[in-house]
Amino acid sequence: MPRRVLIAMSGGIDSTVSALLLKEQGYESVGVTFRTFDSMKESCLAREKGCCSIESIIEAKHNAERMGIEHHIVDFRATFREHVISNFVSEYVQGRTPNPCVLCNSHIKWGALLDAAREYGCEIIATGHYARIAEHGGHTYLRTAVDGHKDQTYFLWMLTEDNLRHTIFPLGGLTKDEVRRIASAHGYEALVKKRESQEVCFIPDNDYRSFLSCEGVHPEPGEYIDAEGRVVGRHQGCPFYTIGQRKGLGVALGYPAFVTKIDTASNRITLGQYDDLNTTMLQAHDVHIRDMQWLIDSPQVEARIRYRSAAAPATIAMDDTGDTLTLQFEQPVWAPTPGQSVVLYKENLVVGGGIIV
Repeated sequence: MPRRVLIAMSGGIDSTVSALLLKEQGYESVGVTFRTFDSMKESCLAREKGCCSIESIIEAKHNAERMGIEHHIVDFRATFREHVISNFVSEYVQGRTPNPCVLCNSHIKWGALLDAAREYGCEIIATGHYARIAEHGGHTYLRTAVDGHKDQTYFLWMLTEDNLRHTIFPLGGLTKDEVRRIASAHGYEALVKKRESQEVCFIPDNDYRSFLSCEGVHPEPGEYIDAEGRVVGRHQGCPFYTIGQRKGLGVALGYPAFVTKIDTASNRITLGQYDDLNTTMLQAHDVHIRDMQWLIDSPQVEARIRYRSAAAPATIAMDDTGDTLTLQFEQPVWAPTPGQSVVLYKENLVVGGGIIV
């Protein structure tokens, strides 16, 4: 078993406890913290935050030194901009809602980070994600974490079998409360009390409109229309909206209005009611399936269309190219959003996923 492991350390409680556990298990750990986005230098945003900040990098380095493990800071900003920022901006411009964490995991944490592992003489990497790894039918799968409330497999569906064979998830079998207790027992009480951000790491205050503007996106205002095509107001530009959005529309229709369609070609946004967003069918492209034969033989899956949504029973059908899938749900699901991920599960294993169209 490989004993030298590269552990991604963000400065937060999960990666810190992961490093502690690996050390206790006898691994020779090498901590690495990476810069992904420098908001104060790369855009007009006022400040840095989250795992992208200098403060978090210094905290990660301090925690590694306190444990007595080797630590390095690696600059991944160019790669992050190429694969994550550029996609984020492009998707919004095209009226879709991207999921940057999915791309960051596949291109940065299991792309550039694996390259860094080889540079530092490590055969495997470890992260603080709540996920597990399991074997089934001759394939290596992601398996949901013990703590269902913290399970992060939704963000990891693009990982390949080779990625998983070079990965350890120390927290996959623990609950968040157990992680907090481990941190406290080792004297990391400050991390236990630290508030965890639920925002996109490179967007201060979750203000993605300001971020897009700072990235040079200045869309033309256009018309709101209703389901019958009647003009009911004006919007600020298609990239500033997402399917299912209710707040910040700036229009009163006499009933709770939601964005139901974004048409960048006509620069029109359709508004409707909550039930208009219910559907029993969706399609996805850029599909990754672990074992196609398993799904052909047994096409029933559990599908999640967003991180916080429950998995819903559905039947999968693939096109002849294998790049597009259709899901037929047993019960309606609300607001599948183009650009977001749909992740497929069978027996708590991630069997595939795709990008909703």
